[in-house]
Amino acid sequence: MAQKPEEPERRDLAPLDEELTLTTPETLSIAVDLPPTPPREVPDDEAAVAIDDIPVDPGFVASPTEPNTMSVAIVASRLAAATAEAEAAAAAAAEPVVPLPGADASRHEQYGQSRRDRMRGEHSTQPEPAAMLTADRLLEVNRKTRPGPEGPWQRFVYNATFRTVNLGDSAKVRARKELDHRIQKQFEGGTRFVPVLTRKGGVGKTTVTTLLGMALADAREDRIVAIDANPDRGTLSERVPKQTRATVRDVVHKAASITGFTDFSALVSRDETRLDILASDTDPMLSEAFDENDYNVVADLSARFYSIVLTDCGTGIVHSVMRATLQRADSLVIVSGGSVDEARLASETLTWLDANGYGELVRNAIVALNTATQGTNLVKLEEIEAHFRSRVREIVRIPYDPQLAAGSVVQWKALKPLTKLSARTLAALVVEGLPAERD
Repeated sequence: MAQKPEEPERRDLAPLDEELTLTTPETLSIAVDLPPTPPREVPDDEAAVAIDDIPVDPGFVASPTEPNTMSVAIVASRLAAATAEAEAAAAAAAEPVVPLPGADASRHEQYGQSRRDRMRGEHSTQPEPAAMLTADRLLEVNRKTRPGPEGPWQRFVYNATFRTVNLGDSAKVRARKELDHRIQKQFEGGTRFVPVLTRKGGVGKTTVTTLLGMALADAREDRIVAIDANPDRGTLSERVPKQTRATVRDVVHKAASITGFTDFSALVSRDETRLDILASDTDPMLSEAFDENDYNVVADLSARFYSIVLTDCGTGIVHSVMRATLQRADSLVIVSGGSVDEARLASETLTWLDANGYGELVRNAIVALNTATQGTNLVKLEEIEAHFRSRVREIVRIPYDPQLAAGSVVQWKALKPLTKLSARTLAALVVEGLPAERD
């Protein structure tokens, strides 16, 4: 009978496990020797924005019930400098607040928001006038709404590419449009009065009034009128095609019946630029009868229909019409010739105005230096300009033009380009000196 194989003896391993448990530590540390690591070189651009190694104590969390986060103040000189540079760059890149065309900074702050604010959906806190609804604000600039360029080469490229390539206006056209924009400054709150005066006759005061009025009327869309307030029979009405025989005397007599612009326009003459001229008395027996009260009647009626009123004053500055003119004046144009005595008399005009309480008008005045008078070629015009520049805001030279020298009807389109540029520059300077708003 076969025997069963003997089973291996079973050992009790419990005492061995207990012995290993008692002799083995809870944690085991192993030390490995590694070769030293070479220090890393930091590039200059990375070091410029790196934060200095400043030890920070994060604190100790006392218990699980306390908050498990805390704020740590990190002070680093490089970090502060980098933050300041970033803020400066962000401020420089931000869109500036630019006033709308035809509005100055104070008017923009009162009525409008910046273009960025409007794009964000923000609205003005003040009621906006109708003048704020400009084409630049309302029209989206694209291929259809963007106007074609001006200039021979720019226009040729624009047409040759079937209006797909728009190079923009030429430098000459951009300068002209910039001057137009200055002349087209918008006004709020009534009519602006600009007297043109000097103590000496024959220096081109009527000519300057005509050029200034034509430049304003040609560039602006509102109404411009020039009043001949010369008590000694002025010749302003002879510089435009005469369409009526009415004078300032007729305006005074018919003041009660003038109820609208149609009634008033029947008493003035209008030229090609839409400048209206109101003639002075032509009867020598009535010339002295036009006084301060008569001028106030004419000025009040003109203020109802016109935005800018030019006044061609007489040679004297002590008569009553001059007093009424200066009381309404918002700015002045002083006309000087190119000779020694003409320049001296123009300067004496400023002295008289300054001594009689019109110092603010003097400092805001424009001197129109007529270089077509006799003696201009014999004097140093730069010295005359240097003298007036110390007393007034700006000086403009009016060049010689054969059409002006004739003393007859002036046609704006027939004037020399330099003459028109001088007149438009004078108009821009005058408009810039007028208050944009008035209570």
